[in-house]
Amino acid sequence: MSGILVLEQLLNGLGYGLMLFLLAAGLTLVFGIMDVLNLAHGSLFMAGAYVAAEAHTRTGSFAAAIVIAVAVTVVVALLLEALLMRRLYTRDHLAQVLATFGVILVADDIVTMAWGPSPVMAPTPAALSGPVNLMDGLPYPAYRLVILVGGLLVALALYLLVNHTRIGMRVRAGASDRPMAELMGVRVGRIFNGVFLLGAALAALAGALMGPIVAVQVGMGEAILIPALVVLVIGGIGSVRGAFVAALLVGVVDTVGRAFVPMLLRATLPPATAADLGPLFAEVAMYALMVVVLIFRPSGLFSARA
Repeated sequence: MSGILVLEQLLNGLGYGLMLFLLAAGLTLVFGIMDVLNLAHGSLFMAGAYVAAEAHTRTGSFAAAIVIAVAVTVVVALLLEALLMRRLYTRDHLAQVLATFGVILVADDIVTMAWGPSPVMAPTPAALSGPVNLMDGLPYPAYRLVILVGGLLVALALYLLVNHTRIGMRVRAGASDRPMAELMGVRVGRIFNGVFLLGAALAALAGALMGPIVAVQVGMGEAILIPALVVLVIGGIGSVRGAFVAALLVGVVDTVGRAFVPMLLRATLPPATAADLGPLFAEVAMYALMVVVLIFRPSGLFSARA
């Protein structure tokens, strides 16, 4: 186990964590601010991945594919919000879970009809297909490096939006005391609509960026939704800062665990058994991290709505 390999896996974990943050930030905004539990958020991630893969294949431009994926997903989210979510804002969480779980089933069927049940290969941009030498002995994929930089920039932009703009101030006001904010002239309903669409755009961006390094397939939204919910709990509901820190922790723990736990298990177990148990132990480590955090901080790392 060389230092170069450890550093490479740490970078992979940070990249995965930043993509988790894009997904979890939308969840924490919608759930923490609007008090709406939207399980269909993972389906918006899947929509972004599929649309970006299709658009990239047809246009040959990865930048255009990302823009198209975000735009299409936001339109889908706008229809979803108008037709369904508005009716759930005043309902309890059980009704929200049941309704949005139904959306997951419908979304999976629609994707299966449009693209078939087999995974779709999203092409990596040609200009980013090679490695970048970060240091001697550490060639790192250029595309993964772009994910790292892009994720950090989006996280910074989201932090500035929520904490240092008038829009962010109105969002926090509506979340803290909606009746008082409405008396002060804040159109909380319109603000909440914008928050929902922002969450959808972040989910689509994460899906579009993750497409070239994962299998774009039916059900990928549900698979990543579980780690995103873990991030939501660890970071603290409603806290963008908490989602960022928790996403990096979960991303590193999951990636490093999947890379090195099988190697450690092979020292005492047959290779086939170690390969089967390694990912399971890595996933358990993610939940163990959540348990440890909740023992010492039951409301999450950061409980503030910011």
